[in-house]
Amino acid sequence: ILNKEYTHPLTNDKMTFTIFRYYVSNLRLKSTDGTWFTQPDSYYIVDLGTDETFLSIPEVPGGEYTDIEVTFGVDSLHNVSGAQTGALAPSNSMFWSWNSGYIMLKAEGISPNSLTGNFIFHLGGFMGENKVQTTKTYNFGTTPLVIDGNREAEIHLVANPAKLWHSADNLATKSSMTIPGVIAKTMSSTFYNGIKFDHIHN
Repeated sequence: ILNKEYTHPLTNDKMTFTIFRYYVSNLRLKSTDGTWFTQPDSYYIVDLGTDETFLSIPEVPGGEYTDIEVTFGVDSLHNVSGAQTGALAPSNSMFWSWNSGYIMLKAEGISPNSLTGNFIFHLGGFMGENKVQTTKTYNFGTTPLVIDGNREAEIHLVANPAKLWHSADNLATKSSMTIPGVIAKTMSSTFYNGIKFDHIHN
């Protein structure tokens, strides 16, 4: 998806993504008996520029699972918890400050439709009505996820970066957003709501 030109289906902007990254966290799996397995300290950066689009959930108890719960973004507590490590380390360039918190989603690239020739959208905000983090639950339908210790099962979710602009101005009107607010919330919500469950590999 990176470094390839696309034409947006609604705005008709020509867009070449050079960076597309976003946080997912607090992963939970629902068993067929109704109980939930919560992965502790589960914070990941999904990065389309690397192989970090495959997330591993370790030490899941054996059994069958019907749903996965995912938080897109970083919860409020970890936005104000000081210097952290792993996916939450400031060295990942996904952090603004201790006041503004984490960049929940970063999309950058080039476009001839932008007045500057590029676009930069750093979407975040973890407090109040304009917080961008959201939690979604995906049901697996008729095929449960099976964990039996003999193989690695896979859950496939599908995301479409173009969804960011399904509720936003074209790039000639607005080609950057680097502060929390209504626009950041609307764009991120449209993207997160467009992420769909696709299938299971058992």
